Amino acid sequence: MQPIKLALGSLLLAVSTAAAHANADVLRDSANSIFKPIPEQASDKLDPNQVDLGRQLFFEPRLSASHVISCNTCHNIGTGGADNVPTSSGHAWQKGARNSPTVFNAVFNVAQFWDGRAKDLEEQAKGPVQNPVEMHNTPKNVEATLQSMPEYVAAFEKAFPADKQAVSFDNMARALQAFESTLITPDSRFDLYLKGDDKALDAREKKGLQTFMSSGCISCHNGVNLGGQAYFPFGLVKKPDGKILPSGDKGRFEVTKTQNDQYVFRAAPLRNIALTAPYFHSGKVWDLEEAVAIMGTAQLGKQLNAEEVGDIVAFLKSVTGKQPKVEYPLLPPSTAETPRPVD
Repeated sequence: MQPIKLALGSLLLAVSTAAAHANADVLRDSANSIFKPIPEQASDKLDPNQVDLGRQLFFEPRLSASHVISCNTCHNIGTGGADNVPTSSGHAWQKGARNSPTVFNAVFNVAQFWDGRAKDLEEQAKGPVQNPVEMHNTPKNVEATLQSMPEYVAAFEKAFPADKQAVSFDNMARALQAFESTLITPDSRFDLYLKGDDKALDAREKKGLQTFMSSGCISCHNGVNLGGQAYFPFGLVKKPDGKILPSGDKGRFEVTKTQNDQYVFRAAPLRNIALTAPYFHSGKVWDLEEAVAIMGTAQLGKQLNAEEVGDIVAFLKSVTGKQPKVEYPLLPPSTAETPRPVD
């Protein structure tokens, strides 16, 4: 009888294990039909000379009129690619209108900015430089600044050898796009799970993934970046209060002038979301649990209970990927011809 009991026990264990694997495969297969892992690189066509120049320019405060603000000021590589404040401080300590989105994985978004007014990272790079509230500069002054430093002239000529005038505002933006396209965060535990590692997520995180999918969050947050691919009204079912959804910021309406686009914003990408508080375009919510609960009522018309919120947050913490390690560049010294900073 003992061998039979042992054999039966082994069989039950095998069946139980197979069932668990089958269930795991169903969840993973469903997830893979909705999401995609972050690839090891965004493109294999990036020019390394442009990437290197873009890295310098990303940290270059002299792109701003004050010589104080760089791209990294509001999109800090050390803090999840964002600046972790409700709205950024710009020229003369003016406050921006919206929370700075992370630059990490931005290359995978359908467009840039909360309202999608820039079609790509190249176009986006030109915006803050010229915005009077942000870097408060002009293309002409940027070009004069860069041309005043021989090291930059040589770097631009190396990065854009076919251009008669290599140092240009457009090439500045192209170089920034090349560098920012390398700021991706692969190999999150969620990515490893999608690739087949069943142990990459624990039981609660898998439950949170299931809740995230079954509750309808995937209607807006899907694809490689868990969002960033389409536009939706904030308050699709129930508008949040005026602190979270300020009435003066009508979102994509300011771009399209279409009535249906009032209070429409690009769905926020959720990669590394645990690192980029505060949340929403207004930057008024610091707690990820609160943000998830608000999205439940505002977008899904559901009052998610504490357990559901906790499970979803547990899952969202698993989508933090490998953070890019970027060596801070040594920037060329100013010369007598470099335009002086302005207040």
